Amino acid sequence: MSGIIQQTCPVMSCEEVAEKTYLLRFISSEIAASVRPGQFVNVQAAEINQGPLLRRPFSISRIDGDSVDILFHVIGAGTDLLSKKHEGDDLNIIGPLGRSFHVDAEYDNAFIVAGGIGIAPFPLLTSDLQKRNKHIETFLGFRNSGMVITSHLNNVHIATDDGSQGFNGNVLQLFESYINKNKFGKAKIFACGPTVMLKALTHFAHNQNICCELSLEGQMACGIGICQGCAVERNNSTEKYALVCKDGPTFLSTEVNL
Repeated sequence: MSGIIQQTCPVMSCEEVAEKTYLLRFISSEIAASVRPGQFVNVQAAEINQGPLLRRPFSISRIDGDSVDILFHVIGAGTDLLSKKHEGDDLNIIGPLGRSFHVDAEYDNAFIVAGGIGIAPFPLLTSDLQKRNKHIETFLGFRNSGMVITSHLNNVHIATDDGSQGFNGNVLQLFESYINKNKFGKAKIFACGPTVMLKALTHFAHNQNICCELSLEGQMACGIGICQGCAVERNNSTEKYALVCKDGPTFLSTEVNL
């Protein structure tokens, strides 16, 4: 619990940056100063008795000075409420939460692989990797060109399910093609997206002997391990389950059974 902040934060802006996808920026000098890539915040979307009660978890996408960005897709009542926030509105926020990506490992090449809104944690990670002089290649998968987002990412390769932009197919097919055609030194994969994508990527990374770290999603009502709603099965551990909010959301692909 050390270092976790709960505060009311003013909204700077909220804008639609792709189809049903919004970037909300709020001010918190404390969260901006302490967050690490891969961590998240839990946001109260509505006032008590005025809307959805449970908080919503969002990866911290980027920081700029005292401002903090979250990126989200509108999929229900809570995210719909957030998409309607304006400058000067207040949000009750808890964070930063969870375990960050392990960026200190020995590797020269960082491969970022994201599906859809799984792109959210990677602008912040990209900034950190740049400071460490890692070579970055980024592989993004979307349903169509209207959902593509590439801001604050490096060396971007795009796949769309309908072929409307970039590679015609899924992001794992695009990534596999790149790996099979290119030579590279010691590498690490950082990935976030749908579970089916992460499961397939885990298998591919194992076969290629590439270290792979995943950012998982879960039903994180509390964000601190109390509600037990975000359990994921562990591999090779005396504890059968881990909690995405407390033990993650980042896990080495060898640590969990998706």
